[in-house]
Amino acid sequence: MQSELHTTPDAAQTVVIIGTGGTIAGASGSATDNVGYKAGSLSVASLVKAVPALASKALEAEQLAQLDSKDMDHATWARLARRVEQHLARPEVRGVVITHGTDTLEETAYLLQRVLAPSKPVVLTAAMRPATAIQADGPQNLLDAVAVAGAEGVRGVVAVVAGQVWSGLELRKTHSYRLDAFEAGPDAGPLAVVEEGIIRRFRDWPLGEALGATLLPEDSTGWPWVEVLGSHAGADGRALDAWRAAGLQGLVLACTGNGTVHQALEASTAALKQSGVPVWRTTRCAQGRIVGAVDEPAGALSPWAARVELMLHLLQRG
Repeated sequence: MQSELHTTPDAAQTVVIIGTGGTIAGASGSATDNVGYKAGSLSVASLVKAVPALASKALEAEQLAQLDSKDMDHATWARLARRVEQHLARPEVRGVVITHGTDTLEETAYLLQRVLAPSKPVVLTAAMRPATAIQADGPQNLLDAVAVAGAEGVRGVVAVVAGQVWSGLELRKTHSYRLDAFEAGPDAGPLAVVEEGIIRRFRDWPLGEALGATLLPEDSTGWPWVEVLGSHAGADGRALDAWRAAGLQGLVLACTGNGTVHQALEASTAALKQSGVPVWRTTRCAQGRIVGAVDEPAGALSPWAARVELMLHLLQRG
């Protein structure tokens, strides 16, 4: 784990920037290539140095990982949660910024809010273009993220991308290419926007009861095996039967519409439940929630957030 310290006379307002890789740290051989880059190529310290406006800030830059976020894993989640928790406990730290890839940003944000529920800001930021691109969006996103992390009154895990601030509990990546690739669900908007370094807030910051980073196993093998399966035309239950035989510990069904499941999956789903495997339903729709199913713990979550929530539920249950 590497760290670099930027000092100013006012060290009581320190913002810690933790790098995990992603497109924001990506590099390509051509400034016009926005898709053929290698994610996580650059250090977080170099990202900070590339933004001159950050030179006067009290910052610490620390490299925790250099992953393409499509490859984010449970062990890195555990290390990240523990490290963020340690920094937040320091009285001189105002907040934490995490540079991350966009592909699994929503999963990491949800996990950190549920585990830490911090009273200080934890701000995830990312980019849709690599650092070498003509239209690189990372520098502005990083500058905005530091502004949010250093602002008075901000709390909880949020994401700052394209000038918008999103709740870590609601975040959803909804576009594969545009710079403004994120929305909130179900049917919610941003918490705030960042305009020339000033935060204009619309809704309350995320709240919750912290589960604690010690809940998360350090070894990936200690995490419960939870999968997501989508219901669709021509569905087949054989995948569920194979998972049950292999020891699946939890299932999230990404259902059609308002929580409906193809009839071909019903028998296999019932067999899972009978064997003691929890099966949670959510909708595969980009917006909305399962209406009228008050007993569904995942009814308002995306399938990916529901998977994280079910893993945490199983970890708590032991």
